[in-house]
Amino acid sequence: MRIDILTVFPDMLEGFFNCSMMARAQKAGLADIHLHDIRDYTTDKHHKTDDYPFGGCAGLVMKIEPIDRLITDLKSKRDYDEVIYTSPDGEQFNQKAANSLSLLNNIIILCGHYKGIDYRIREHLITREISIGDYVLTGGELAAAVMTDSIVRLIPGVLSDEQSALSDCFQDNLLAPPVYTRPADYKGWKVPDVLLSGNQALIDDWEFQQSMERTKKLRPDLLQ
Repeated sequence: MRIDILTVFPDMLEGFFNCSMMARAQKAGLADIHLHDIRDYTTDKHHKTDDYPFGGCAGLVMKIEPIDRLITDLKSKRDYDEVIYTSPDGEQFNQKAANSLSLLNNIIILCGHYKGIDYRIREHLITREISIGDYVLTGGELAAAVMTDSIVRLIPGVLSDEQSALSDCFQDNLLAPPVYTRPADYKGWKVPDVLLSGNQALIDDWEFQQSMERTKKLRPDLLQ
C-alpha cells in the first residue's frame, strides 16, 4: 500500500514514520509512505504557500496552485483510490474507516494548515474529508499520522500476530476486554481465575461479557 502525505512541515512526520511499526512495515515492503513538501511546488521565490483570504476574515489560507501541481504530478504517475483532506469538519475517523482504507492500494492525504485550504481544492481535487475529532489542531500532520498508523497496522503481515488486530477496540463496535500478564498474583491483585483455566470456550465467553459491560459503562453510544 502506498500513502503520499502532502504537508508544509514534513519534518513533523519524518521521525514518526521512521520508528516502531511504521518503520518495520516499510522495511518489509508492506507499506510505502512518502512525505511531500508542498513548498517545493510553489513558483514564488520565497516558497510561500499561503495568502490572505478574500472577504477579509482573519487568518491565512493555503493557496490552490502548489497543491494542485503536487496532486497533478502524483496522479500522472499512478492512480489513486482516495485523495483525503484532514479537516475538523470532515467525517469522523473510526475503526470502520480504517478497515476500509487499509484495503486500498494508493491514497493521498493532504494536511491542512493555517485557516484551511482554498475551498476550490475541496470542490475539485479532494474525494474524502476526514476528521479525527471535534477539535482544531494547528495543522493536519498529527491527523495524518494517526490515520496512517491506524490503517497500516491492519495490513496483513504488519503485526506479528494478525489476530491481534481483530480483537482491538471498536472492531465489533465493542471495547476490548481487560488484558493481564505475569505474574498472576501481584500484591494480592489477582488475574481472574477464568483466564488461568485453559478452557478457551469459557475464556471467550468471559471476554465477550467483559466487552459488553465495559462498552455499556464507558461508550453506550456504540451499542446503538
